[in-house]
Amino acid sequence: MHLEVLKVRLHSLKDFAKHYLMIVLSILTALGLEAWIEHTHHQHAATVASAEIEAEIRANLDECDADLRHDMEQLARLKRIRDDVTRDLKAHAPDEVIAQRVLEQTRDRFDLGLVFPTLRHEAWDVMVANQSAGWIDHDRMQRYAGAYASQRDVITTISGDMAVLMNGTGLVDTVADLRTDTVHPREFLHVISQMTAMLEQAVNQLQLLRNQLASALPTATGARTSS
Repeated sequence: MHLEVLKVRLHSLKDFAKHYLMIVLSILTALGLEAWIEHTHHQHAATVASAEIEAEIRANLDECDADLRHDMEQLARLKRIRDDVTRDLKAHAPDEVIAQRVLEQTRDRFDLGLVFPTLRHEAWDVMVANQSAGWIDHDRMQRYAGAYASQRDVITTISGDMAVLMNGTGLVDTVADLRTDTVHPREFLHVISQMTAMLEQAVNQLQLLRNQLASALPTATGARTSS
């Protein structure tokens, strides 16, 4: 801010008062204009950041919904195979009969089939880097923070579940056996039970995540029924 002081001769106290008031008003006007410009800049930055954040969350939500549908279908498929093997073992069916049923059900493919959303966070990173987070409404900012925290948490949780539930090379060995038309029913049951448990955990985590993402968006666009 720069003010040019008027060079005039002051003949009376009244002239001095007028001149002083004019200087004060000029300073206040300049400060007010500067504050208004800064506020407008911050408001614009907050609007842009919010739009980019919500677009990113919405994209993550859409991908989460699509992957959740896929994982639920895969979970249902593996549960049917697991339940059939369990029923046959309880009925003391011959291993050859159980093996033949398993081979028929897994002929097309047999894998965990877990898909997981990319969960982008670039818009959040930019907002933090340029400090526009401080200019966004507090309640809205809390929703955004909750959404991105959930994204980080679900990745950590699913990675931990994978390490705990999946038994080393059990799945790899089972797939190799199936390729040679070999099935060990009880071992197969152990592996597919681990797979269904892993998928159940993933589905539960994705359901929680998609609800958190939806709640971070404006009501009109974020309020969608959970899968």
